[in-house]
Amino acid sequence: MRRRFYCKNSVAFVFSVVFFCCILVLIISMLRVLDVDTGNGAMSIYDDTSLKSSGNDKSVGTFGNMMIDMLPEDLAFTVFVPSETAFERDLRLSANNSLVEEKINDTYVVISRVLGFSAIPRVLDTAMVPIGGEEVSYDSLSGFELFVSKDAGGVLVVNGVKSESVDMKRGKLVVHVMDGVIMDAEFEQSVEPDFDGDD
Repeated sequence: MRRRFYCKNSVAFVFSVVFFCCILVLIISMLRVLDVDTGNGAMSIYDDTSLKSSGNDKSVGTFGNMMIDMLPEDLAFTVFVPSETAFERDLRLSANNSLVEEKINDTYVVISRVLGFSAIPRVLDTAMVPIGGEEVSYDSLSGFELFVSKDAGGVLVVNGVKSESVDMKRGKLVVHVMDGVIMDAEFEQSVEPDFDGDD
């Protein structure tokens, strides 16, 4: 009986096994890449972009979803996302003109800066915050100190900004929609409108 050539030569045999394993890994990787959802033109690796809320459900809006998409879904973070109204009122960002091609990079810069001020690397549900004005302090991703408390009515308050909707979840992320933007004084001053003193 004759043995085949690739069985006689052990180097050729090992080479062929490694080659087929590499091809198998490439095929599996290609199949996974096809599952990536790019529905709005921005790259997203999440299958489910909807948030599940345990309280009164308010939409996080376009800019809020952009902020949330910047964080990995499989790590524990809490994000205090400004409402769509707060983005427009405090940062002058509107979905109609801030997402055009000429301004999209500037919009991402502002949103990533706000994310640094308003995200903490841990889970913080409203049940974990004591009622009655007792503040709990956390450092945000940028090192900005956040003071989290509940007012007498049980509303979540972060650095003086009240919440509109709380305890929404996406994977391990906890999202609280706030009625304002959490930011330091320097950034706040940089986004204030310029007024010409003609009053």
